[in-house]
Amino acid sequence: MNRRDFNRAIAAGAVLSALPAWPASIRKTPARKLIKPPILRPGSLVGLIAPGGVLDDAIIQKCVQNLESLGFRVKLSPNLRAAWGGYAGTIKQRLDDLHGMFTDAEVKAIWTARGGSGCSGLLPGIDYELLRRHAKILIGYSDITALHLALYRCAGLVTFHGPVAWSTPNDYAVTQMQAVLMSPRRETEIHMSTENARRAATQPEYGLRTFKHGGAEGPLVGGNLSIVSALAGTPYGADIRNHLLFLEEVREAPYRVDRMLTQLQQSAGAAGETHGLARAAGVMMGVFTRGNASPEDKSLSLSEVLDHHFAASPVPAVYGYSFGHISHQFTLPVGVRARLDTSAQTLTLLEAAVHE
Repeated sequence: MNRRDFNRAIAAGAVLSALPAWPASIRKTPARKLIKPPILRPGSLVGLIAPGGVLDDAIIQKCVQNLESLGFRVKLSPNLRAAWGGYAGTIKQRLDDLHGMFTDAEVKAIWTARGGSGCSGLLPGIDYELLRRHAKILIGYSDITALHLALYRCAGLVTFHGPVAWSTPNDYAVTQMQAVLMSPRRETEIHMSTENARRAATQPEYGLRTFKHGGAEGPLVGGNLSIVSALAGTPYGADIRNHLLFLEEVREAPYRVDRMLTQLQQSAGAAGETHGLARAAGVMMGVFTRGNASPEDKSLSLSEVLDHHFAASPVPAVYGYSFGHISHQFTLPVGVRARLDTSAQTLTLLEAAVHE
């Protein structure tokens, strides 16, 4: 080996050594018993964290006011006001806050302040066994999808795709959240928001569509389409086989939605199988807001993109259900078994998501 090749090898080794290693506990992800967190009670202390986008004092104040209006006490994570570019602190600071809130015995639930971006960067550094031993409610949506998928796959922990603390509370969203987190039942039937149905009259993106009728059952998995597609093929991605896959998106042009759905369609499953979204028990899409192409663009519409991917779906597939980047949203417990009924336009949780 000459000097130039030797120096290149040294440089390559230095780069590789600087990359975060996958923790040994997730290099293989064996099936493990599902862990449900304890119930959330009125007056509980909840921890506020920002695992993604940066916050300012106005956002923090609104988050605290929203949570207090729901009857909870709020504890701020130590690094909540940190900033690292557009992220709410360095990866280490955000990991410290996540681990700290899970291990804080006084904190009964963990509420994410907002989504944004950056949650995927935390995944290699999470102590999944620690979080599994200290199971508690984690709730949020958008970029928080990365945490939901990783904690389900790598820790077997039920987490909750629902309103972030920054979301302005409304009767529908609060009632749906309380039913899942605070009033566990053997079965919980979820109906669509009447406000979203009203909006559909003037905003077609809110309209309900059924591509393939039928009933489907399976554990819930999914979240924001951008994150679900970005994590496909990683140790943290969603294994959609026999699951009810739920997807939502915001501010993504139709060609981008097409690209992300194509990624999921072409992603290999176990043993290299490539049956795409047909591996799911069913596909339930929320409201894809602010995503239509401009009239001057040469583009398929969002409706045409969804037709392309789901018109011939072999499994039940629907669009316009009440979740996503919308105010009137229901809360989805990742990992909990549920039944989709396209005729009744309902989703029924088939087990409690929390325990007494």
